[in-house]
Amino acid sequence: MSERYMITTPIYYVNDLPHIGHIYTTVMADIFARYHRMKGEQVLFLTGTDEHGQKIERSAKAKGIRPIELADEVVGRYHTLWKQLEISNDDFIRTTEPRHEAAVDEIIRRIQANGDIYKGEYTGWYCAGCEAFYTETQIVDGRCPDQNHPVELLSEPSYFFRLSAYQDRLLNWYRENPGCIRPRSRYNEVIRFVEGGLKDLSISRASIRWGVPFPGDPGHVVYVWLDALTNYISALGFGSDDDSLYRQFWPADLHLVGKDILRFHCVYWPAFLMSAGLPLPKTIFGHGWWLRDEAKMSKSAGNVVRPDALLEKFGPDPLRYFLAREMTFGADSSFSEEAFFTRYNTELANKLGNLLSRTISMTHRFCGGVIPAPESSGQIATAAAAAFDAYVKAMETLKPERALDAIWKWLEELNGFIQERAPWALAKGGDAQRTLLEQTLGTCLEGLRVTAILLAPFMPGTAAKIASHLAIPLPDVFPESTGLWGGLRAGVALPPAEPLFPRADFKAYLKEATMDETPARAPEESSKEAKTTNEITIDQFAKTQLVIGTVREAERVPKSKKLLRLMVDLGEEEPRQIVAGMADKYEPEELVGRQVTVVANLKPVKLMGVESRGMVLAASVDGEPFILTPDGPVPPGTGVR
Repeated sequence: MSERYMITTPIYYVNDLPHIGHIYTTVMADIFARYHRMKGEQVLFLTGTDEHGQKIERSAKAKGIRPIELADEVVGRYHTLWKQLEISNDDFIRTTEPRHEAAVDEIIRRIQANGDIYKGEYTGWYCAGCEAFYTETQIVDGRCPDQNHPVELLSEPSYFFRLSAYQDRLLNWYRENPGCIRPRSRYNEVIRFVEGGLKDLSISRASIRWGVPFPGDPGHVVYVWLDALTNYISALGFGSDDDSLYRQFWPADLHLVGKDILRFHCVYWPAFLMSAGLPLPKTIFGHGWWLRDEAKMSKSAGNVVRPDALLEKFGPDPLRYFLAREMTFGADSSFSEEAFFTRYNTELANKLGNLLSRTISMTHRFCGGVIPAPESSGQIATAAAAAFDAYVKAMETLKPERALDAIWKWLEELNGFIQERAPWALAKGGDAQRTLLEQTLGTCLEGLRVTAILLAPFMPGTAAKIASHLAIPLPDVFPESTGLWGGLRAGVALPPAEPLFPRADFKAYLKEATMDETPARAPEESSKEAKTTNEITIDQFAKTQLVIGTVREAERVPKSKKLLRLMVDLGEEEPRQIVAGMADKYEPEELVGRQVTVVANLKPVKLMGVESRGMVLAASVDGEPFILTPDGPVPPGTGVR
């Protein structure tokens, strides 16, 4: 029996239409689901919608419709969009379904049986936008700390979950399972939060009606996070007569979530499961945000990207490719149409599309359109095996951008090979060069077959097109590494070449695009402004990556009176070494543990023989440095804007 693999996205709120953040999470989950299917595993890929809570109730009222009507309308858009993007989810759970309510009832029954629910009174600052309460110290100017939404002071009867009783158990779970939260910066963030102390959690609302009725007390509805998080097991039949999927696939192998909902998935959800006596998920991965002008995209900020125009013009695969290629999985990244066009033209059109087109064209021209036999071994076969190994390692360690990097390095190898062999020159050599000519083209065609296999999880439509150009079926599973090379069928006639990715004109797109956001500006417009003033544009400023870091180590640089060598935690896998000229103001020991502001994307330089990979910012008064520090603790790696 093959291994099983369960991957989930968060369920998305239905108070508004899907945007690039929803698309990114779902596309990345789809890539991993397809990868594991190609490994021969039984996969369950789950996504869905969160349809309860005050936010949905208010949005529906503003539109003059019932909440379920709003939910149905938005859910239809999700189904359409996921089909357009070739999302291969196995199930789509809605929290308004009877199977979900049954699971919520059952998990609450188990938590109550364990003595972890009691009734009391809750007073606190509530953010309808985040569906969360915040303490007085967390509120900034009447707004929540996560999304800057307005908050209101609420007091009402509530059922509470004894979250405080699970602090030590949660910390033990984190430490015994260091891979349970990834990347490492998120893991550290969650541990710091839990070590700071946990308060009991309100899990019901008496002031709203739109939600799952609280079992035994219909005057309350279940608080949205206990309701919503249960989707991961309600879709598996938990709490029903047929829980075979639950027994087969739970615990989930990977919960993929945005970093803004990390606390709910890494603290509340495992605590609920512990109380109910249920297994905990294996890994929770908190990916970064897509930024627009260095700000998180949100409806309230008015900077949301809904890439309808990109999808309509280019189809799903270029967008899927860009999202996976542009963002380091786990970090933030900026979205721009210009970057999309650059990736599209230089990587998809030039390196991949052009290679396929000219190889097939030369096969028609020099070999009558019939596939010649490739070399059975040699430089390219060895490079294919190395690319496959790097690709698998990257996917298994949740680094999809590195998997794509392995594919594109492999394509550079293929392009270099065809340039070096120059089939057009070999064709002029007559019979003496005939064998080498055929081996060269056969090897390039076989290399394209390998490329199609590797691309299949990322760009399923493109992979199928490449296979069709090679007159072969795309395999459902990866071949064994020893059998990766040599699958092309020599002697088969090829269809004529058609362009995979016709080159695109960014300026023309800007004139035609009718996206729902503020149109992007052509690069030359920004440069014209910059020439007439010393001011810089927001795009120019965005090139500087400012982040908050925590100093972990500090020491003087030998033979220097001014330089300190700092090891600064920027939320990366390892601390960053930075040399700072402030030894005449600060002693090393007083900097350890202090938070600093760092320019994180400076080119490395050596100062007194010590490499520095960043700059610590400080104000200068008569030459004396004053370090710029946030006025409260923030997680290392937090962006400054």
